[in-house]
Amino acid sequence: MAAIRSAGQINLAQPFEDCQIKGSITLFDYKEKKRISSDINDSHIPTLPASTFKIINTLITLESGVIANENQIIQWPGWTDTVKYGYRPDIYHDISMKEAFKASAGWAYVELAKKIGKPKYKDYLTASKYGNVDLSVNDDDFWNFGNLAISPVNQIEVLIGVYEESLPFRKESFKILKDMMIEQKTADYTLRAKTGWTRDHSKDTGWWVGYVERGEHVYFFATRLIKDRSVPNPDFGKCRKEITMEVFRQLGIM
Repeated sequence: MAAIRSAGQINLAQPFEDCQIKGSITLFDYKEKKRISSDINDSHIPTLPASTFKIINTLITLESGVIANENQIIQWPGWTDTVKYGYRPDIYHDISMKEAFKASAGWAYVELAKKIGKPKYKDYLTASKYGNVDLSVNDDDFWNFGNLAISPVNQIEVLIGVYEESLPFRKESFKILKDMMIEQKTADYTLRAKTGWTRDHSKDTGWWVGYVERGEHVYFFATRLIKDRSVPNPDFGKCRKEITMEVFRQLGIM
């Protein structure tokens, strides 16, 4: 991608300034083997993955046999902590894994995590070289609360493993995940991605990670925003995608 090779002429930090938010975007051009970031230091700092963890969690859930396929129903437990997760009555019902992924229904993946167990998670995450593999928190939702942490650069490494299907999972599991990850599909490109947002450690940490397939090119990205919870910013959620899409436009990806 010519735009990435000449990215020094582009201000990748400007979209963050426009959103009045701190963070970074890291991109990797798979064909050219070229990585750029709006903040090199930030791209190597690990934080909680939040719901971007659903990417590898889906593979682990399928591989461990806890769920057979994306259409299998997860039973609503009748209660969830609305203080931790906010009040979202639209997802309080029996739900398929595919719907839980798309709607980011945290309670559903927590129910699955209880069946998988942390020892099995540790094995899969270690084999996949995912983050620091710190599952020590006394909470089944260790990806939103606790000390599990992954950097933007590591997010992209894991996504490359998904794309190449080189992580230790079955091809069938990769196919299910890749279909679930599709956010946009046109005649020109396919965008696969997942958002994430956690409010732990007195911080709002927001993610959007994924990859764009366009012809013979594949572009991986990891966008992360961080702010103190005491600092209001009503656009925090939507800025994850707006910043990313603006950078895509600048670089000619879309």
